[in-house]
Amino acid sequence: MHREPLLNLLERYVQRWPDELVVVERFRELIQGHTSCFERDCWAGHITGSAWLVNRSGDQVLLTHHRKLERWLQLGGHSDGEPDTILAARREAEEESGLAVELLDEVPLDLDVHLIPARRKDPAHHHYDVRFAFKVVGSEDFAVSHESLDLAWVPIVEMSAYTSEESVLRMARKWLGTHI
Repeated sequence: MHREPLLNLLERYVQRWPDELVVVERFRELIQGHTSCFERDCWAGHITGSAWLVNRSGDQVLLTHHRKLERWLQLGGHSDGEPDTILAARREAEEESGLAVELLDEVPLDLDVHLIPARRKDPAHHHYDVRFAFKVVGSEDFAVSHESLDLAWVPIVEMSAYTSEESVLRMARKWLGTHI
């Protein structure tokens, strides 16, 4: 079953982050209840992949000033049918930044469920975002894609100066707690 690898990944996630069982259960319900959960037209919610992309020294993360949402966020986007969330997150990181990246850990850094407002023909729906830690390989000179208003390397210890998004601040806390 194409959903089994993600369900297994959730098991590993909850072992590392046991206080987040509630969000893991929400993911399980979506994945087990909807075979199309990797497709962007699954309006019950769909799986997305994101990248916490750090520089080579690990003290800055690349954030995007998201064009549609007009907020500073991590890189990421739709799975578009790809059941391997690591591949989806890597694809989004590379497309949105123009950078080469490498995965740091197969266990996600974070899981988040957030509401996406209705837009054009799309109804309001939830993104079930699986967020992985990546590190830039080679040059740290990014290229801003059409999906972003801007990109910026942000010192992780100064994250709250860039965004008030709790889920981004939570990733910063997790990163600082596990990588200091």
